Amino acid sequence: MDLKFTSSRKYISISVPSKSQTMSPHIKSVDDVVVLGVNLSKFNKPTQFFICVSGVFMFYLIYGYLQELIFSVEGFKPFGWYLTLVQFGFYSIFGLIELQLIQDKRRRIPGKTYMIIAFLTVGTMGLSNTSLGYLNYPTQVIFKCCKLIPVMVGGVFIQGKRYNIADVSAALCMSLGLIWFTLADSTVAPNFNLTGVILISLALCADAVIGNVQEKAMKLHNGSNSEMVLYSYSIGFVYILFGLTCTSGLSPAVTFCSKHPVQTYGYAFLFSLTGYFGISFVLALIKIFGALLAVTVTTGRKATTIVLSFLFFAKPFTFQYVWSGLLVVLGIFLNVYSKNMDKIKLPSLRGVWKKSVEERKTRTLSQTV
Repeated sequence: MDLKFTSSRKYISISVPSKSQTMSPHIKSVDDVVVLGVNLSKFNKPTQFFICVSGVFMFYLIYGYLQELIFSVEGFKPFGWYLTLVQFGFYSIFGLIELQLIQDKRRRIPGKTYMIIAFLTVGTMGLSNTSLGYLNYPTQVIFKCCKLIPVMVGGVFIQGKRYNIADVSAALCMSLGLIWFTLADSTVAPNFNLTGVILISLALCADAVIGNVQEKAMKLHNGSNSEMVLYSYSIGFVYILFGLTCTSGLSPAVTFCSKHPVQTYGYAFLFSLTGYFGISFVLALIKIFGALLAVTVTTGRKATTIVLSFLFFAKPFTFQYVWSGLLVVLGIFLNVYSKNMDKIKLPSLRGVWKKSVEERKTRTLSQTV
């Protein structure tokens, strides 16, 4: 913005830069959230929530199926890190393509922040993929569903957030419900391994931190989803490539996958594509509604994955699934209630007690008369 003063008359000329000119990142509206080329800021909050949740559920349900399908290929289990490398490579390409479709292509978030996010992303996805070589899928879900509580702890220490009793209760209900729900499935084919437990536990810790770091970075610097995906996964690709090269784990993986290109690279492409679409909707959820609600949605998606596995695959059934499923539903309700306390007024215990006492008095008086 230029201010020009004339000497003869004290007029002020103000020139506003056009859209094509470079503007400060802080001038751009912070409400713009673009997912796969669609600007979600044009919709109201309920519609944004419905679109994001639908995208997360649809793409990540396919993602989970393909992940288990890839590791069912005979001999592929030791190559979890190579799958993550291929996945990060595809994510980087997808992010670059999407970034070319938007008008503003500048990087807003600092490179040092992306190096931290990339390290955490490598930890959560690489360790999670590798753990499937030692654990079965239901056992992995048991650990991953406990992510709600660490995310809240991370929100307190990283962003200085404070959560109310409803949020805490929602996290406890959903975590306990999913653990209870998946325990029955894990007892059908228990395959516990100490190495797998350590790997998935480390992935859980990284996953608990990354949501809060992404939320803080995107809100502070107003970064786009495509920018976040491109830089975090491309830097993570370099991390994994360096690690595999130093540990001599690259050559055996390339040799194996070259013998089974369709079952490995073909499935990995679809696996990465659905995962990329899913992570785009997750990042939108984080930017619009915060990390806690985003993790609540993804945790509910895990419950749906397990329910669908009972519909498509023959498994023993007990009422433990019903009670634990109701506990998860209670957790979802508590989380929604905590976000809309001003709109949803639930009666307090004291109010219910007073109302019951008044009804008893009224009933007694009517009987006396």
